[in-house]
Amino acid sequence: ALPEKKMVFKGLVTNKEDVNKLILTPLVCYPLLGGSALITFEKAEVARMIIDLKEHMVELSCGEELEELDRCKVRVQAAPVDLLLPSALEIGLTRSSRTILVSDLPSLGIPEEALLDKLELFFSKTKNGGGEVESREFLDNSDQVVLTFAQDGVAEPLIARGHMQVLIGKGKYDVKISPCISGDITDLQFQPSRCPRTVLLSGIPDVLGEEAMRDTLEIHFQKTSRGGGEVDVLAYVPAGRQAVAVFTEDMG
Repeated sequence: ALPEKKMVFKGLVTNKEDVNKLILTPLVCYPLLGGSALITFEKAEVARMIIDLKEHMVELSCGEELEELDRCKVRVQAAPVDLLLPSALEIGLTRSSRTILVSDLPSLGIPEEALLDKLELFFSKTKNGGGEVESREFLDNSDQVVLTFAQDGVAEPLIARGHMQVLIGKGKYDVKISPCISGDITDLQFQPSRCPRTVLLSGIPDVLGEEAMRDTLEIHFQKTSRGGGEVDVLAYVPAGRQAVAVFTEDMG
C-alpha cells in the first residue's frame, strides 16, 4: 500500500484542457547492496559502452595502506539500472461534508498550536457561522489549516462565503475558506525504464578504504582508454553495508 500524503493545490489552471491532468515527478528509492556502486556518466553512450563490456579489470590505487598489492587488479561487473516508474495513475476524489480548508493565514510569529487554538475558538462559535470543532491540523509543508466540524451543515455555508474576516487576538484578518478534498489511488500502473547514463557495478571486494575505493573506481572509469568518460556522480557501498540511492528526474 502507498503511504498517505496530505496535499494542497497552489497553482492556477489557465487551460480547461489541463484540468484533468496530473504531472508526476518520479522520486525512486533504489536499494544498493554492499560491494557495489552506482556510477553516472555525463554521456549516455559512455554508459552503454561500459555495460556492453560487462566485466572490467580495475587497477587498485597503491597508497600506503596497500603497498604489498602494488599494481593489483580486481574484477567488477557492469550492468544496467532498470527502474519501475509510474505510467498511469487514477485517483478517486471525495469532498468532505464536515471539513474546510483555511488559507491566506497571517504571519503572526506565534506557535502553530497557538494559532490553531485561536482558529478553533473563532470557528466554534455559532455567531461566526461555525460549530463544534472535532479536529484541527496544519497540512504538511504548508500554511493551510484543515478544520473538521462535529456536525454536518456547518462547513458548506462557510465554503460558500469563500472569504471571511477572522478575529485572531486583537486583529481581524481576511482568510480564504475552501472545500477539503481527499483522494484515494484507484489504479496505479508501472512500466520498466532503463537509466541511460547510470551503471551498476557489482562484485567490488573490500580491499580498500571507502574513499580510496571510490576514487579508484572514478579514476578508472574516467579513462577513455578503458571505454570510460567524464563521471557525473559515483556512489560506493562497501561490503557488509547497505544503502538506498534516490533517483530523480534527469533534467539534463
